[in-house]
This record gives sequence, structure tokens and C-alpha cells, in this order.
Amino acid sequence: MELCSFTDFPSLHAQKLPPFRPSPSKFLTRRFKPKSGRWRLCTANYYSAQFRDKLRWFEVKSDNVVPLLRSIPDPIEALSLFRSMAKQPKKVHTTESCNYMLELLQTHGKITEMAEVFDLMQKMIVNRSSATFLSIFKGLSVKGGLKAAPFALEKMKDAGFILNPYSYNGLIYFLLQSGFVRQAVEVYDRMVSDEKIIPTYKTYSSLLSELGKRRDTETVMKLIHDMEGFGLKPNVYTFTICLKILGQAGETDLAFRVFRKMGDKGCKPDVVTYTVLIEILCKAGRAEEAKGLFWEMKEMDWKPDLVAYNTLLDEFGENGDLHSVQAFWDAMISDGYEPDVVSYTTYIDALCKSGKIEDAFSLLDYMQEKGISPNDYTYNNLINGLLGNNEVERARWLFGRMETHGPKPTVHSYILFIDFYGKSGDHGRALEIYNAMKERGIAPNIIACNACLMGLAESGMLTQAKKIVQELRAIGSSPDSITYNMMIKCCNKAGKTDIAMKLFEEMLQSGCQPDTLTVNSIISTLYKAGREQEAWQIFNTMKEKLGLKPNVSTYNALIAGLGKEGKVKEATILFEEMRTVRKIPNCSPDIITYNTFLDCLCKNGEVDRALKVFYEMSERGDCMPDLLSYNTVIYGLIKEDRYDTAFWLFHQMRKVLQPDFAILCTVIPVFVRMGLVGETMRIFSKNILGKNGIKSKSLLVNLFEGIINKAGVEKSIRLAVIGVKKGIFRFDFFLGPLIRNICKQKRPLLAHKLFYRFKRYAIFPSTESYSSLITGLLESNLIAMARDVLADMKNAGCTPDVCTYNALLDTLGKSMKTDEMLELYEEMKFVGCEINIVVYNIIISNLVKSGNLDQALAFYKKLIEEDFVPTPCTYGPLIDGLMESGQYEEAENLFDEMVATGCKPNCAIYNILLSGFKKSGSIDKVWYIFKRMEKEGIKPDVQSLTILIDILCRVGRTDEALYYFNQIGLMGLEPDIYAYNLMINGFGLSRRLDEAMTLLNEMKKKGISPDLYTYNTLIHYLGKSGRLTDAKEMFEELQKRGFKPTVFTYNSLINGYGLSDRIEEAYEMYKQMRIQGCEPNWGTYQQLPNLAMV
Repeated sequence: MELCSFTDFPSLHAQKLPPFRPSPSKFLTRRFKPKSGRWRLCTANYYSAQFRDKLRWFEVKSDNVVPLLRSIPDPIEALSLFRSMAKQPKKVHTTESCNYMLELLQTHGKITEMAEVFDLMQKMIVNRSSATFLSIFKGLSVKGGLKAAPFALEKMKDAGFILNPYSYNGLIYFLLQSGFVRQAVEVYDRMVSDEKIIPTYKTYSSLLSELGKRRDTETVMKLIHDMEGFGLKPNVYTFTICLKILGQAGETDLAFRVFRKMGDKGCKPDVVTYTVLIEILCKAGRAEEAKGLFWEMKEMDWKPDLVAYNTLLDEFGENGDLHSVQAFWDAMISDGYEPDVVSYTTYIDALCKSGKIEDAFSLLDYMQEKGISPNDYTYNNLINGLLGNNEVERARWLFGRMETHGPKPTVHSYILFIDFYGKSGDHGRALEIYNAMKERGIAPNIIACNACLMGLAESGMLTQAKKIVQELRAIGSSPDSITYNMMIKCCNKAGKTDIAMKLFEEMLQSGCQPDTLTVNSIISTLYKAGREQEAWQIFNTMKEKLGLKPNVSTYNALIAGLGKEGKVKEATILFEEMRTVRKIPNCSPDIITYNTFLDCLCKNGEVDRALKVFYEMSERGDCMPDLLSYNTVIYGLIKEDRYDTAFWLFHQMRKVLQPDFAILCTVIPVFVRMGLVGETMRIFSKNILGKNGIKSKSLLVNLFEGIINKAGVEKSIRLAVIGVKKGIFRFDFFLGPLIRNICKQKRPLLAHKLFYRFKRYAIFPSTESYSSLITGLLESNLIAMARDVLADMKNAGCTPDVCTYNALLDTLGKSMKTDEMLELYEEMKFVGCEINIVVYNIIISNLVKSGNLDQALAFYKKLIEEDFVPTPCTYGPLIDGLMESGQYEEAENLFDEMVATGCKPNCAIYNILLSGFKKSGSIDKVWYIFKRMEKEGIKPDVQSLTILIDILCRVGRTDEALYYFNQIGLMGLEPDIYAYNLMINGFGLSRRLDEAMTLLNEMKKKGISPDLYTYNTLIHYLGKSGRLTDAKEMFEELQKRGFKPTVFTYNSLINGYGLSDRIEEAYEMYKQMRIQGCEPNWGTYQQLPNLAMV
């Protein structure tokens, strides 16, 4: 039956069928008319002979099967067509058509028919896809997708789905492809155990590869064993995969055994196999075995590839075995390989690690002559070598060359410098490099952050360290265990225990497993903060919950903590348990343990026991005393004034060890104090100022400071005089400390005399010594004498530094000698002294204080014209001067100018404004400035809040004043007496006297003694309120505390008695006032009721 006119139809797949709904017994198709060359749309009965006849001559192709099937909504009719198509001589069914049929049948719950289609797929060898199995799983009501395959297989079998080997292999592949390795192994087990089907080589290779990524060596070996059991002889590819897997899992010995078994299995290793095993051995640190394997490969006439050579070059270069590196290099050249950039870079690194920097640079030149451009790794290796050789300037030059000529420095280039400066103690420079890296647009990685944190942690620079971690999170990276370790260590150094504990908890929550080092640091931090109970809780958590084994360092931290607690008995028990292997295995005391325990004993008055342990160290021989051991015990003896024993032990030490600076700092001050000058001179001559003595002047200065602190100035002067006369003290390391300490005792004339006495002994004072004397004289206002010393300093060819000039400038300014101050400033410019911001600030500040505000402003404006960058310390005095002189608008303008120039006002600047507007009575301005301060994120201090409290109390806004008063404590600050007095006065004004009395008691509990103003305020308001008993108690209390009542005190009581009509008591207080010698004023007489006397 015709349904439409003929149409051109070059492709059935591309042509949509017209709208048509066939009856259940009709099949919609298109008939080809040979004469016209056109297709005609027709219907036919499925079960009629006519349909079968038409289907015979109808050409069905793979690409039109699915559209034909889709045209039939009834699943049974569609299945009938599916079967008919399957009988065509030429295979037309594809994965797509079969999957469509499965999906259609699944939708209608036709499970038996689905099994038929699946069986046809297997028989027709149509590829199964993951969608094939998913349709079947869905039809069988198996949830979980492919992951549920092991469970689904049983249901498939029950439902008539019988998988052939091809299907099993395919299912395993799909599972592996989806990452379901465990489920793939389960399907494999069912395949070989239940179905007795042998997997293909490809299946085994895929399983081995994926299991290798998970380092499941047990299953890998089982698969190899299964292969052999099934008669599948593992080929070289399979063995190589197996070796790689074992190597990744760290099973080096097993990998080596498998390698040796290859020959027994009739499988000869190839170059790749040897290379893989060489890599495994190198990664395991078994370089010599790798070398042996290399030469074995060469003997078997295998030619190692470039990967093998580069691996061996890298490993032996890392170990510093330059001889082996050279041998591999020569062999590589003999094998006809041209070294690539990796080879050259590795060789250069080996040369650098062996300290042969010049050879490394020569190889760099040769490499470039060969036309091979160095990469960033090449340069980084050279930089690392230079830094390791302490050739910093040359390393920086090479870094600069990278920036100008390329390749551009990488994050690792910067890390090398950050790490170097951090380990050198120059944490500021390390931070500069880190910031420079960010400025270049190079995002820091976790390694760079950790390298920077390492230096910051050592110095306890917590603020900077926190900023780096914040930046790390900002770029999408998470802190790792090293990051947390560094941060906790930084908190330990900075004494921030709560932050350390918070970080530790965060570390656990984030899934970062703490190591023993982290826990040790936390225990140490807690003990340092006096939180002993928490330290022991962490110790128990370490063992019970974290599964970590305490090491020697853990027990050392606990012993140190117990020592700080004074728990010598518990520390002793722990120490003895460490010495008993059965109780704490693998934790025998080391030298740190002994020294920690000695320190615990000595600091807790157990010096005799410390001596016993010290002698045991020598007798046992397992841990000989070091310098710290001697120093600890000697310090303990000196602390108990057992000088003879201390000196004897010191001399015993000198027989076996060279005294270090620490022990000399312990012993020498005591020698000087005891008057043992001769012994001191011998030590100075031999150990300190001798040929191998201390070269650092700063250390010698510190030593002499210690001598002065312990022995006193007089004995130190005597030591210095003898040292100079004997020719032992040849330069002025002792002079600066002596001058400073004498001046601190307010004896500048003695300092002056001593200074010139030593100068006559041919001790030439340094800039520091001159500065110390000039500063001391200025502090005693001996300006003329200080200027004479300055002149002598210049005549002696010793150039005054900016600190010397600053001291003189400041003293002249404070003495109102501003003209001389400015003359000295001009001299500084003339002699070329480097003038810093402090100089300008001193001049401006002193001009303002001396009443020369206009001159100060003119000086400031002149500086601004010269590109001067002011600081808050520049603006502060100027704004203060303007406020004091009533020029409020000008002060505000200068403040706005300060903000506009990018100079951020600090709390001190805001306090100047608050104070000025408070004095002017401008309450609204005070409130506005305070709110602006909060908005700008400037944390107010006690002074800021006190000014606000004062102004709020004045206008009766007592509750608001109380709120800000409480804020002082909440901000971690302590209110001072002034703040308390203002609040008490505010309560008095508001007649809230009970709260005022409560505040008085709070003051006393906190150890803040009330002053006369406190008592006068309370007496005044208590009297006015008629609480005369309380007022009288306050009057008596102030006298007990040693205060003398003033006329205001008496007037307040007289007024109170008068208001309460207690006339006689008022007159009695008046008489007492006169007896005590306090002269009445006009207010007194005004307040006396019915006064009729003079």
C-alpha cells in the first residue's frame, strides 16, 4: 500500500521517516524501484510471506538498522525484525543496534529476550560496550553501575546471560577503564575459578598495569602465578610490567628475584627490562648493584639506552661518586650516543656536588659549543653548587644572567636562594627573595612556601609565616605536613601555644598525618607554656590514636618539661626507663637526653646527683660528655657557689675539649668576680684572644657585658686595666660596655676619665666607643663635654655615624637649643653623613616642642619638595602642635594630606586628634574620629578608649562609656588608673554609686592602687548622695594608704554633712581641716552652713 509519493532518497540513515503509526502487525519499510531509482514507503505484515519476500530483496545496512528498529515501538515486533536482520548473509548488527535492542527490551522488562540479544551479540562477535552491561544490570535491577559487576554476574547467570571469554575480558577492561580495579579483580577471580575461562595476555597486562599503580604487589604476584598455571608463558613485556610494579611498591628484593627467574622461564630480558631494574635499584639507593647490572647488560651485548645512562649518571652524581659518573659518561660516548641536555645537566650537577665548580662551568661552555642550550635545571644546579660553596655573589650573577639571557628563572631558582638565606639565618633576605618571586609573576608552590617558612620558624616570625600560609591557600594549594610542622615550630618559638594547638587540630582534620617531629614540637610548646597536663595528653594520643612510636626526641621533650615543672623524681624514672631496654626499646638515651637530664637536676638543686650522672657518662662510654654537659654542670656548681669544684671541672674539661664561647661566658665572669685575674688573663690569652681565638668583636663585647653584669663595674675596670697593661687587650672591645654601664650608673665623669685613660694606653676607641661616651654625657645633659668628645672623635679620624649625631640633635632640641640643633644638621649634610628619616623626625619634633611650629611646618614642606617620604612619626608632632595651638582645621587638613600620600595613620596619630578635639570640647568630632579609626581597621589602645570614655561620661552617656571600658579588657589590654578614675567619676555623675564602689574593689583585686583622685571622686559623690558613712570610710582609707587629704577632700565632706543637715559634723570636719594644716578656700566657707566666723 502506497503511503506517500516517491522522493529522492540517497541515504536512509539521513532521511527522517514520515509520521506514521503502524499497527502491531505492520512493519514500516521503504521499497526500492529499480526503474525510477527511488525508494517507496510501504507497510508489510511481519508474519506474512509477503513481508519475508520483501525483506529478502530489501538491502539492510549497518547504518540503517537502528532507524528501522526505532520506527517500531513494540519490543516483540522490533525483536522479530532484529532476528530477521541477524539472519542476513552479511552481518548488519553493530554495538549500537544491539545496545538499542537491549535498552528497548529492558524498558519493557523483557529479560529473557535480553539474554537472547546478548547471546546473539556474542555469537555474531559484536563488540560489547560498557553500555551493554549497564543495560543488562538495569534490567536485572542491579544498582551501582559498573561497580556492581561482581554482584551482577550472579544475577546474569540466573537470568540466562552466559558470558563467553570475550565478554569477560571486555568487562574487566571496562571496569579498569572506570577505575574499579578491585571489582575487576573480583570478576577475574570468578572468570578463572567458577567459569574456568583463561584471560588473554592483554587482560593480564591491563590488570597488572592498574594494580601496579596501586602498588598491590601481592595480587600482581598471584596473577603471574596464575598465568604460569594456565600455561600462559609470561613474555618480556609482562615481566617488565611486573618489575616496574614491584619497584614502585618498594619491593626491590622481590623485583630482583623475579628478574633472575626470567631466564628460568625461557624469557630473555631486553634493554627495557634492564633499564627498569636499574631505575628500581637506583631509587632504592642500591647504586652498586645497579652498576653491576649495567656492566652485565654490556657483557651480554645489550646496548643501554640514553635513559639508562642518564639514570646512572644522576644516581652516582647524587652520591658524589664522580669517578663512576666519568666511567658512565665515557661508555655512553663509546656507544655512539650524543649526550643530551639531561646528560650534561646531570654531569654538571655531579661536578657541583663534588665541589668542582670550575669544571662544571667548563662543561657548561663545552655543552654550548656543541649547540646544546642549557635549560633551567642546568642553571639551577650551578646556582645550587655556588651557594653550597658559599659563592653567593657569583650565584646571584648567574641568576641575573638567566633573567637577561634566559632561560627565565623558575620557582626552583628562587627556592634555592630562599633555602640558602633561611639556613644562613638571614630570614629577612629569604623573605625578600620570596616576595621578589611573586612580583615577577611566579606563583609560589608548596616547596617555596615551606622553604620560606623554615627560616621564619627558626626566628619565630609568626605574622609573616601566617601571611605566607594565607597566600598558599589563596592560590588553591593546601598546607602539607611540612607546612604544619614549620608553623607549629614557629608558634613554639613565638610562644603562641593556642595557635599551635589550633594548627595541630586543623592538621588532623585536613587529613595530614602528623609525624613524630610534629608531636614532639607540640609537647615542647605545651610544656613551655606551663600546660603540662595537655602535653601528656598529646603524648598518649600519639601512641594510642595516631599510631606513632615515641622516639628519643619525644622522651627528651618530656624530661625537659618535667624539669621545668620541678618534677625531678618523675624525670629520673623516665630517664632510667630509657636506660632499661626492656621498658622502652630502641630509645636509649643520647647525648641530648643526658644533657637535658643534667639540666633538669642542676636547675632543681640536685647538683650532686648531676655530678654522679656526669661521671657515669664517662664510665659507661656510650655517651661521653660534650661541651654542653660540662657547661651545664659547671653552671649548676657556680649557681650554688661551689666555685672550687666548678673550676676543677673546668680544668678537667680543658684536658679533653677546647672550651667554647658558651662555657667561657659561664666561667670567666665568675673568675673575675672571685678576683682570679691571673687565671682570667691566661684564658683570654690562650682561648679568646690567641691565634685560634674568637674573631668576632660582637661576641667579645657580649662577653665583657657578661663580666660587668656578674662581677660589677669596679672589678671589670681592674680587669681591663691589667689586660691593657699586659698587652693582652689590644683593642677596644671592652671599652664600649664599660662606658655604657658606667653611664647607666649616672657616673658620666668617671666614664669620661676612664675613656681618655685607656686612650693614653694606646687603645684607639672605635665609633661605637665614642658614641657610647657621647650618649652617656648627653643623657646627663653635659652637652659641652659631649661636643668636645665629638670634636676629638673627628680629629682622631673616626667618623661619627648617624646614631651619634641623632643623640646630639635630640639633646640639643630637648634643651631648646634649636639653632645649634639646626647647625649640627647642616654639618651632617656637609660631611656627607647619611641622613635617615629619624634625623628629620627629631628636628621636626623638637621644633614643635620648642614652640617653633611655623618653622617645623616650613622644614616639613621643604622636605616634601625634595621627594621626602614622611612617616607617622613625622606627622604626629606637626598635627599635635596644630591641635595644641587651636588650629584644628589645619590639623585635619594635614591629617587628610597624610592619608592622601599613602602614609597610613597609626593609633598614636588618632590619639593626638582624639585628645585635641576632647580638649576643645568637640564631642561630635571625637566620636567621628574614633569611628573612622575603627573603620580603617586601626585597633584602639587604652589611651584611645580612655579619651572616648571621658567624653561619654561628661555628657552622661555612662552605659556607652562602660561598654568601651569593658572593651579594654576584651581586647587583651589592662585599664590603667586613669581609665578607672574616669569611669568611677562617670558613675558618680550618674548617681550609680554602687557600681562605682564595685569598680573600686575590682581595681584593688587587680593590684591597681587607687590614687587621691579616686578617693576624692568617691567622697564627693557619696557625700552629695547622703552616703556619709561610706564617704567617711573612704576618707579614713585614703589616709591609711598614706595620702594627705586636700582642700577638695575636706570640702566634699563638709558639703555632704551640710546637705544632710549634720551641721556639727560639718564644723568638726572644718576644725580637723585647720588642725591638719590644710588651708580652707572660698569654696570651704561657701559650703559651711550658717558660718559666722572668720
